[in-house]
Amino acid sequence: MIKNYFKIAFRGFWRHKFFTLINVIGLSIGISAALVIYLIVHFDFTFDKFHPDGDRIYRVVTNFSFSGEAGYNSGVCGPLTEVVKTQVAGLDASAPFYTLYQPTVFINDNKLAIAKFKNEDNVVLADQRYFNLFHYQWLVGSEKTALTGPNQVVLTTKQAKKYFPSLSYDQVMGKSITYDTIKTTVVGIVQSIKENTDLTFNDFISYSTKNTNKALEGQLQLTEWGSTNSASQLFVRVVPTASITQIEKQLNYLLKKNNPPKASDKGNTQDFHLQKLSDLHFNASYGNFDTGRVANKNTLYGLLAIAAFLLLLGCINFINLTTAQATQRAKEIGIRKTMGSSRQQLIIQFLSETFIITLFAVIISIALTPLILKLFAGFIPAGVNANFLQFDLILFLVLLIISISFLSGFYPAILLSGYKPVSVLKNQAKSNSGQTRNAWLRKSLTVTQFMIAQFFIMATLLVSKQIYYALHKDLGFKKDAIIVINSPFKNRKMSRNLLFLDKLRSMPQVELAGVGSQPPSSGGTNSTEATFKDGKKEIKTDVQQKFGDENYVKIYKIKLLAGRYLKNADTSKSLVINQTYAKVLGFKTPAEAISKVLDYNGKKLEIVGVVGDFYQKSLRTPIKPLAILIGNRAYQTGTFHIALKPQTAGGNEWKTAIAAMQSSWKGLYPDDDFEYHFFDENIAKFYESEQQTSTLLGWATGLSVFISCLGLLGLAIYTTNQRTKEIGVRKVLGATVTQIVTLLSTELVWLILLAFVVVTPIAWYAMNKWMQNFADRTTISWWIFVLSGTGMLLTAVITSSLQTVKAALTNPVKSLRSE
Repeated sequence: MIKNYFKIAFRGFWRHKFFTLINVIGLSIGISAALVIYLIVHFDFTFDKFHPDGDRIYRVVTNFSFSGEAGYNSGVCGPLTEVVKTQVAGLDASAPFYTLYQPTVFINDNKLAIAKFKNEDNVVLADQRYFNLFHYQWLVGSEKTALTGPNQVVLTTKQAKKYFPSLSYDQVMGKSITYDTIKTTVVGIVQSIKENTDLTFNDFISYSTKNTNKALEGQLQLTEWGSTNSASQLFVRVVPTASITQIEKQLNYLLKKNNPPKASDKGNTQDFHLQKLSDLHFNASYGNFDTGRVANKNTLYGLLAIAAFLLLLGCINFINLTTAQATQRAKEIGIRKTMGSSRQQLIIQFLSETFIITLFAVIISIALTPLILKLFAGFIPAGVNANFLQFDLILFLVLLIISISFLSGFYPAILLSGYKPVSVLKNQAKSNSGQTRNAWLRKSLTVTQFMIAQFFIMATLLVSKQIYYALHKDLGFKKDAIIVINSPFKNRKMSRNLLFLDKLRSMPQVELAGVGSQPPSSGGTNSTEATFKDGKKEIKTDVQQKFGDENYVKIYKIKLLAGRYLKNADTSKSLVINQTYAKVLGFKTPAEAISKVLDYNGKKLEIVGVVGDFYQKSLRTPIKPLAILIGNRAYQTGTFHIALKPQTAGGNEWKTAIAAMQSSWKGLYPDDDFEYHFFDENIAKFYESEQQTSTLLGWATGLSVFISCLGLLGLAIYTTNQRTKEIGVRKVLGATVTQIVTLLSTELVWLILLAFVVVTPIAWYAMNKWMQNFADRTTISWWIFVLSGTGMLLTAVITSSLQTVKAALTNPVKSLRSE
């Protein structure tokens, strides 16, 4: 019987080759999207799920509030890492560690450095507590004895092979490794974690090394309750019956006890919070670690929605075409029932046909998936791959085949198997076909298809409009033809920077050069508190800070509204503020702020100028009170800002200038790589996620329109075939081609207009919610909806016209010959 099912199915596929092809293509597109999106979503949602008792592991993080401005830090103050062991109840384990900032690693042999690795990431100070909390497979050494003494290091297998490629793991034991100035000995090797994890550390230096290294001990700040460093991390495992709220209360009691609030801290708060291990991979407020990637759950859910919509479109095509062809199989069904087939057997027959088509579509999707992953490699997370031997992926494909087969085939199977033999054998299956329930279902599903397609078109247009708005808006500063170079953090010296600055200014292609901290708009934030007393009240405000010499404001052409620009002699005496800060201080005009004095970090600084507002970050963040000062510390004078002269037509002056900069750089910093960035490229990076969203929506739009048009073409072919004789009669009676095409297309136009009316308010609401992410945003213009509706209407009409025009041009003699 099963063999008979498949034989009949393949005969039907061959008889209706075009409709079968449409169904396979539609389902293949939807399944391919679902498969790729599943790989991405599964990848992100499986991070750190393999740890024993992972649901009881938390990271202690710090929340701040400065004058009402919220702040978040993934680290804790140094002393907490030790006292938590004895003074906090409800914990059965704790593991502090400290991340070192890109040390240069020297591999030593007989007191000679034989290899050097610059700027190594994922190097931490840790001890046995870390390996008690997070379990690793030990290949060499002992978890109980390793890292118990100072100047010891445990390596992962990945790092051991990198440092000692020709040695076995046993031979690596006892080897010497120097991290900047920290000399260590290898005492253990653990298997690198193969599962998805944010704990990507490779070098574990014993925490007790601080006892023999004063500089390292100073970095850890083990007695400073008032200092929080994101490099100082603390993880804990709570007992199963513990209350998270009670543990947080104990942590905050320790903080207040050892660092009681001062009168000057009025309006500011600081408290500890327990963050779930499962939240590390998704919480951008805290981040995970310096090299870690934070995923966005909303983006992942959006991807799932796109996959669901594309799958739904493929299923709608299948249901529409299958129900439209129902009358063509009516006699077959009637004969089968007359010969004794039960309704159950017929349902199994039709579901098996759907299963075969779905299976073909899945096979095609499996072949396409590696190509799609390569096509979108630019914004698919590293590590996502199509390993179809994984059990969970096999299970997903099996469930996908079953669910799609059932979703696509159940209704057509019920409909087809429900025909009565008497009616179909009397050729009454077509009676009132235009008004039957399945006809209305087809119309409803067609409207749903066009709603999905138009929603994608509207969303794509709006996202593209917002990106264009962000990239072309006047941000309050010049961003073109400016190069930004950061001097090396560890080797940064004022004398070298000044010498490099002199060389920059002597280059003929350089218009202006200066030194300072971050550019006007950057991803980082540097803020402090400042107080202004006007004689009646005291205004305490959180203030963003930018540091630069007297050329800084001129390079970026920031508009001066009142007063003057800074001079190099203004160090520790004066500052310039932005217009927003002047308004916060209560000044009605910028000129009123000039010569006023601020209590700024314990110093009295005079306001000598007010500049126009500019965006300190992307348009997602509102403009905040800001002060520009002359820097006098290493972190305030480590960035070079260079305005280039315009290039001549076809010239390569900028290329020559960059080569000269690199040559000068190597003369001053021979061991550090020369890296530069054009400022406008940095601005564009603010909107990478939106660019990726736009690209994904563009593909989703194209695919949804393509699937919808495929289904529409199939329905148009079926409809014109059903009305062949009607068209012939109308032509004989004098109907023109235009009148016939209009007749055949009228219903389609009404369906698209209905879809437009229904989807427009839904799309507007969704767009408005998305736009709330931006403090400054473009308008949701009426033309977005009109263009979407018009574009969808024209595309659909043109698609259907491929068949309707052909039918209208057919010689009526051929269509009426059998009469």
